[in-house]
Amino acid sequence: MSILTKYSEAFMNKDEAAMNDILHDDYRFTMHASGNVLSKQDVISWAMSDDINREKVRIIYENDDIGIEHSFVTFNDGNTQAVMAVFTFKDGKILSLETGATNMPK
Repeated sequence: MSILTKYSEAFMNKDEAAMNDILHDDYRFTMHASGNVLSKQDVISWAMSDDINREKVRIIYENDDIGIEHSFVTFNDGNTQAVMAVFTFKDGKILSLETGATNMPK
């Protein structure tokens, strides 16, 4: 099973142990839309909340070093974004994630 498939399943199932296992200890998530950078624990806590609903997740490309994914993300406040995500991998885990997001009309 691919790294991104494991990540998506852990995220969807709110599986904290799996999230902890798939994210590298040095993990960083850079959200270019806001400029925020989140740590591994920040992302796990956010993923375990009910704030994020990912739909139509598509893996565009993945190899041992990098993965590219597109999805539509809806937040509790009703906002939806089309999100392009670029992941880097290290030691079979996700080391970093950078996203670009486009707001979708309500």
